Amino acid sequence: MTTFSLSSKQRLTDHDLARFTGDTLFDRIARAVCHAGCLPRKELYEAWEVARRTRRRFRGGRIVDLGAGHGLLGQILLILDDTSPSAVAVDRIIPPSAARLRAGLLEAWPRLRGRVVFEERALDAFELLAGDVVVSSHACGSLTDVVLDRARAAGARVAVLPCCHHLSATAPATIAGWVDGALAIDIMRAVKLEQQGYHVWTQTIPAEVTPKNRLLLAAPADDQPPPSG
Repeated sequence: MTTFSLSSKQRLTDHDLARFTGDTLFDRIARAVCHAGCLPRKELYEAWEVARRTRRRFRGGRIVDLGAGHGLLGQILLILDDTSPSAVAVDRIIPPSAARLRAGLLEAWPRLRGRVVFEERALDAFELLAGDVVVSSHACGSLTDVVLDRARAAGARVAVLPCCHHLSATAPATIAGWVDGALAIDIMRAVKLEQQGYHVWTQTIPAEVTPKNRLLLAAPADDQPPPSG
């Protein structure tokens, strides 16, 4: 029997519907993704794992998904918490098939109508607000730092799943002798946010979804205390 790898880049299609027959929220989202037929399997699982951990900490607020691609992460965040008024998916190039995914999710969740906007522009060209929840899943290399810096400048809450660390340019020599370069970079990102007055939480999503699985969440220290759990 072939193993169903959660980290596969193979697109989910209607041929995979039999794997998602339950009544859980995840299965319902997965069926919409399968019908759209445009999203790699790993992106479904990454978006789900990041979204549900983010919502355990951050409620409400406009969702701004930077480096959004098809925009699944931002839309799942809206589905998980209807107190957010809207979601904006920002990327330099929006895939044409993003419209197909949005239509499928809208069919399953009509309350999303008029609340999801796609903006085709650079990540540093979209204005962020203090009440936003800024998210980014696998913004490549230094783009993760762009997301963090822009969220901090706006005083917004932020959740990132970093990837593709540029070790030669950014690895901190101070601790690189103890831990691998990518981990050293992420540790220093967390330390920097704390020094800038943020609460910081460090988590991981399942390694079977992606080996680049470190999730960094942060909120301004003067925010209301986060929920436990």
